[in-house]
Amino acid sequence: MVDDRDASAIVRLENVSHVYGSTGRGLRSRRDRSVTALRDVSVTVREGEVVGLRGPSGSGKSTILHAITGLLVPTEGSVELCGTDLAAVSGGERTRLRRRHVGIVFQRFHLLPSLSARANVALPLVQEGVPRSHRRERATTLLERVGLEDRVTHLPGELSGGERQRVAIARALSTDPDVLVADEPTGELDTETGTDVLELLTDIGRDRAVVVASHDNSTLAVADRVVTLRDGRVIEDGR
Repeated sequence: MVDDRDASAIVRLENVSHVYGSTGRGLRSRRDRSVTALRDVSVTVREGEVVGLRGPSGSGKSTILHAITGLLVPTEGSVELCGTDLAAVSGGERTRLRRRHVGIVFQRFHLLPSLSARANVALPLVQEGVPRSHRRERATTLLERVGLEDRVTHLPGELSGGERQRVAIARALSTDPDVLVADEPTGELDTETGTDVLELLTDIGRDRAVVVASHDNSTLAVADRVVTLRDGRVIEDGR
């Protein structure tokens, strides 16, 4: 298991456990209907590394992604994002860190149907207060990078599943994040289109950290390292 403190580490989970239904860090409610999702998990992801999270439904993959993005604070242990312990800062600061350092690719795209591909990609930049002209330029450049230079003004409903996923990837890259997290990124795609999307993620991972969660071994074939989970525990961390 990787646990060194080198400067290239973008994400570091140390002895992380998480209990859904607890009343706080290390606490349980009196009526304990809690579910333990993670048990003493330690994982490090470096710059330029694509790390896969493998395991069946309920193994803890999505909980790890939520912890990395700061969408949840684990019951025990620490999660560092770009050197900041997410449990040690306020909810507002976690949101700021997520917007600045993390790009999220959803399985079902989560594009706004009334907005063009370019406008969808530019949305995170609106939240950051980037001027409109710069947003348009950045979004156009990213759509060109993912091979959609001729789909800039198309609505999501006018795009194929693979094209919509490429728009979602471009949107996730809009703030130039340090880490990209993808939850079952090919789950809605056919095999050939899914392969194209995975190759794109691999290319993107050359200059940032990428974490891909999937139960599908073919999806995880692009990873430099695969972390296998079972019942919330890491049972293997390697190739």
